[in-house]
Amino acid sequence: MIVLNTLRSPAEPRQPRLKLLPPHIFCMHKPALIVLAIATALNGLTAFAEEPKPAGANAKTEKDMKPYKVTIPGTDVSYEMVPIPGGNYTMGSPNAEEGRLDDESPQRKIKIEPFWMGKHEVTWDEYDIWSFSLDQKIRKLRNLEATEADKRADAVTRPTPPYTDMTFGFGHDGYPAICMTQLAAKTYCKWLSKKTGHYYRLPTEAEWEYACRAGTTTAFSFGDDPAKIGEYAWYADNSDDQYQKVGKKKPNPWGLYDMHGNVAEWVLDQYLETYPNKAAANGLLVNPIAVATELYPRVVRGGSWEDEPPECRSAARRGSDEEWKFQDPQIPQSVWYHTDALMVGFRIVRPLRVPSEKERKELKLDAKKVINKR
Repeated sequence: MIVLNTLRSPAEPRQPRLKLLPPHIFCMHKPALIVLAIATALNGLTAFAEEPKPAGANAKTEKDMKPYKVTIPGTDVSYEMVPIPGGNYTMGSPNAEEGRLDDESPQRKIKIEPFWMGKHEVTWDEYDIWSFSLDQKIRKLRNLEATEADKRADAVTRPTPPYTDMTFGFGHDGYPAICMTQLAAKTYCKWLSKKTGHYYRLPTEAEWEYACRAGTTTAFSFGDDPAKIGEYAWYADNSDDQYQKVGKKKPNPWGLYDMHGNVAEWVLDQYLETYPNKAAANGLLVNPIAVATELYPRVVRGGSWEDEPPECRSAARRGSDEEWKFQDPQIPQSVWYHTDALMVGFRIVRPLRVPSEKERKELKLDAKKVINKR
């Protein structure tokens, strides 16, 4: 079986890589896959009473924001959030930056509000709790009553079963989740919001680059020298041709891991070949977003395990492609999976200022409701 891996701006197509995968991976029975996922997730899980929210998670002002760690209710799986201060920066790359593409233009001045961002990319450990309804199965096995938060989370749609093992044998525990559509990533955020009582979503493209740069103006958050990338990123030359466990390389100056390489990360925006630059009178664009109106292309950021250093720069952009569903045998093809995007994952953000319902609807910040037909 061949998987076609592509990850490139539509404005700058490149020769895709062909990756041979073991035939047995595509022959696994769906229920067997679910059992494997449940067994993995249940291994070592214990029933916990609801934990109080960590102090760092309860900040009302930017100066009170602190890093925090949350255990997903009803499990022992946790994730960490890092505070990102509000501020201004220049988005995009200068003409002289090595490896830049035209879609990183024009440079523009951006103002960003404070938010928290996931310290790591979302892992399979976290993602499978939602995607395989493991939280519900755990409660049933242990005869636990659903909390009010559980009931709200249970009302969020879960994906249809995958037709194959979506790790493709690359690894599960501690590895980033991959192959999801933007809709799936947004729906996970919606579920996590209901589960925890905090509002989570995908970052905007402007937020993502701001957090990746972490106050720097160089090609990478560690400087301009691509020879140093191996200290900070899993990329084509050191990844052993697959994604790696999160958090094993050096973080950027704001404590975020794997912002360069490992897996490219979904953001909210529609991919446009150049940036719109409708600045306010003071020259600043405030929290800009290219609201997505078309299914393709949408933006992923950061480069991946199969990319060269220029594609992992802070300003580098990629657009999604219909070819990412090339080998999905389902008819119609699933809204939840990009079977050929073995290099795409995501991380979450939590804005300090929770947007209004009107903002969320107008900017399409949240996942639309999906009714599974199978």
